[in-house]
Amino acid sequence: MSPRATPEHPVPGNAVCLDLRAPLHDPDGVVRAALDVPQPVGDRRFLVLDDADQLVAHQLLHERLSSHGPARIVCLAVGTPGQRSLRRSLTLRPPNAGVLWLLDDPDDDALRPLVDVLSGPEVFKAVLEALADVVHGVAVPAARVLEHDLTDEARARSWRQAVEGLAGPDVPAQAPAAKGAPAELAALLDESVPPSLADHAWLPAHGRAGGLLLTCEEALDDAVEGYTRVRGPAGFLTASGRSLDLPGDIERLADSLRRFRTAVADAFTAAGGSRLTAEHRGHLRDRGIELPEMPREISRAGIVPALRDHTYELIGRGLPLRSVAARLAALSTRTAPAGSAARLVRLDEICSSDEVNRIAAQHFFTAGGSRPVAAATTGVLALLAGLWPLVGWVLGPAVGVLAAVLAHLMQRRRPNRSPDGRFDGGGSTGTAPRLVGGLVGGAAGAAVGQALALPLWAGAVAATVAVAVVLTLALRDWTRAVDDWWARADPERAGTVLREIHQLVIRTAVHDWLFADVRHHCSDGAGAVARLLRSLATTADTYAYGTGREYAYDPGPGPTGPAPGGDAAWSWHDWDDSAGDDLWSETPGGPGLSEGPDGPDPRARKPASPGQVPPPRSGVDSPSPAWLERRHGDGGPALVDTLVADLVEGTVRILDGCWAGIERDPAHAGRPALDERLTELLDETRVRLERDVAASPPPGGATRRERPDAARLTGVAPDAVARLIADDDPDLAVPMCGPEHLRLLSHDPSSVRQVRFVPETMRRGATGDDIWRGTAEDVEWTGGGRHAGVLRLVPLRPDVVRIVRAEEAGAP
Repeated sequence: MSPRATPEHPVPGNAVCLDLRAPLHDPDGVVRAALDVPQPVGDRRFLVLDDADQLVAHQLLHERLSSHGPARIVCLAVGTPGQRSLRRSLTLRPPNAGVLWLLDDPDDDALRPLVDVLSGPEVFKAVLEALADVVHGVAVPAARVLEHDLTDEARARSWRQAVEGLAGPDVPAQAPAAKGAPAELAALLDESVPPSLADHAWLPAHGRAGGLLLTCEEALDDAVEGYTRVRGPAGFLTASGRSLDLPGDIERLADSLRRFRTAVADAFTAAGGSRLTAEHRGHLRDRGIELPEMPREISRAGIVPALRDHTYELIGRGLPLRSVAARLAALSTRTAPAGSAARLVRLDEICSSDEVNRIAAQHFFTAGGSRPVAAATTGVLALLAGLWPLVGWVLGPAVGVLAAVLAHLMQRRRPNRSPDGRFDGGGSTGTAPRLVGGLVGGAAGAAVGQALALPLWAGAVAATVAVAVVLTLALRDWTRAVDDWWARADPERAGTVLREIHQLVIRTAVHDWLFADVRHHCSDGAGAVARLLRSLATTADTYAYGTGREYAYDPGPGPTGPAPGGDAAWSWHDWDDSAGDDLWSETPGGPGLSEGPDGPDPRARKPASPGQVPPPRSGVDSPSPAWLERRHGDGGPALVDTLVADLVEGTVRILDGCWAGIERDPAHAGRPALDERLTELLDETRVRLERDVAASPPPGGATRRERPDAARLTGVAPDAVARLIADDDPDLAVPMCGPEHLRLLSHDPSSVRQVRFVPETMRRGATGDDIWRGTAEDVEWTGGGRHAGVLRLVPLRPDVVRIVRAEEAGAP
């Protein structure tokens, strides 16, 4: 028989399985390999497959299993044709050991599910306790077991979807957002200034740039103050407005702004490197920019932990590895310092030479509006003043002359002309049209007044109103004209430019100079993590698709290792419904066979080399043993999500070991060899998918999330299991012996011991609570596995089992 009935890779928490059946070329090696499997101190458990007629001969091998401390042993003794009695050594006596005698000489296909059931910690303990109540600690098992599993198509489909869910498709990079990012990264993304630097004097007044900034602000203040004084009645009608030099103030403002911009550009160029040095600090100080010490809100040491939290937060949101990598790559690009020289483009956008020239330009001054309208308005007012009989011949034309004088005064005191005449943008106030209109209107008004012979009081009122309106309109035209000229000149725009340049200097000082090293560290670290995630995604795709199969699994040599001549062990991924040797016995002498003393041994497996994958398992099911009923589902709604969550959790554990290297040298930390670790994770997850449809949690998982119930994983309802467990009919269990062996069994029903077992995942969920109500209380709820059912341990007649002491047995 092939020793492939025991698993090559021990399941954490399960009993360690070893096969001592003949032919066995290195029994000591098999025992050593079993002892090397880590187990908790004081809870060492072994499930031994042995030939029933070799139990005494292998006594020393059994004793060695307790050489590292007390051990509990359940021995599956496989009978031989014609065997009617059993010789057992004292080593296999209760309460720490027991024997299950399989009289019907089962093949490996029947042994595998039995080994699976017995190796579970709950069933192992229950069976061992039951054997302690059986005479001689030896019993013949009878069983009725249901197996819930997936179809080959469902398993392949779910595995493919799980790997796709882990790796994800290639996606374009997205601009990183400061919102939701850790504070250390948000400060680099939104180019904000730390609160501790809010009051820092970046451009001290005694420095070159600060002095120019102060000069600009003073010139702007002078211009604004002059404009405020000029636009009022005092600026128009009194000599105080004549002493103001608005064009000179604006010219001084433009010149100071030009020199301030040049000083800032010079500082950006002088310290334009991507890393700030002491020499750069000196250059900046010479140009009037004072840099503080590094603020407490951000430091190089906090960047990698922030990257780790951000990466895990993105992964926790369900983003696949390539999507997370794309976002981190965008973060790397965004935080990479380009140097302050790159800010010159933005400086030119804020304050270009054209902008400065526009501020310094001379603008034409225009008052009084349309000339025909001004002439007509003045003529009407003069006509109104001329209605006073006789006196109107003087007052009418006088009002026209007054309007012309006021227009001429606007021309003389226009704000775009310096007192000394250095700057003069020119102007037009409509003096001549007002004079002509006033004279004509005044003469016409005097003629009308003479003809109408109006009363004296009417003429006086008309003349007073005309003079008042002329003065009012002149003041209005002056204010409007000054405001229009000021708006076109727009020297206050320089204030906005100064503030924007100042803010640009602060952002540059913080992010291009102070934070240069931190930004380098963040950019390199984010790029390293992005490369890691892309590499892991590529490895996952290669694992799933690189061999041309829908999914592939190559566990390599396990803890027990392939022994010379055919002592290779079976692996969980081979525990299926296909023929026992389909995976590696296609042709004699072909790949996967080892040479034994008598030629090629079909039981021996050649260790797989890297990249080599066993052929897909056969789709033809081998006959199930009579005591086993197989139910295959198409996969439940939670299966893929559970597999993806397990893979993501394992990937996070892999990344946990990379952050120290990223912190130490992020520029070269993106290429460690993680393929092997990810392959191990994929192997382990695939093993659990094969073993119990991922119902058991991954080993070493830090997140203790609740596993879905079995129905949501397999798509098979647990109703049949509930009925089986609730049924007390002993005839349901099928004895593992032939009819000719029944006379060897005890016929005392009270001596039979029974173990009921059901995976915990089968009773979870709302539906499960209802269907399990009323079941037996002695059910062993197992932590994993895909089998549920009943084991009955039938004792043998006392004379069938013989206890042999060591001195009777002789040397093995």
